[in-house]
Amino acid sequence: METRVIRYRTKSECADENAQLIAAFFAELAERKVAGIRYEALRLDDGVTFLHIATLDSENNPLMSSPAFAAFQSGLGGRLEEGPYPATATVVGSHGIN
Repeated sequence: METRVIRYRTKSECADENAQLIAAFFAELAERKVAGIRYEALRLDDGVTFLHIATLDSENNPLMSSPAFAAFQSGLGGRLEEGPYPATATVVGSHGIN
């Protein structure tokens, strides 16, 4: 099991588009009932900084077969002001995130 944390800041004019692409990605995950991953995406109160937290249950990453995730990633570089800053993390506590 591996947990990845990715933080980045979008250009202000791209923040809403980025949030819409994330929403489409989560809708696809729910529709396909994708197993083996716990994923949360957060938009911080500055409106342009995003934080993604993903925990994979195995080395097989189900995101790689997601068309909506591919669409999100395809234009990400053009939407960014800063980052992305990926890191591997260790969960030391969790409540209510299954």
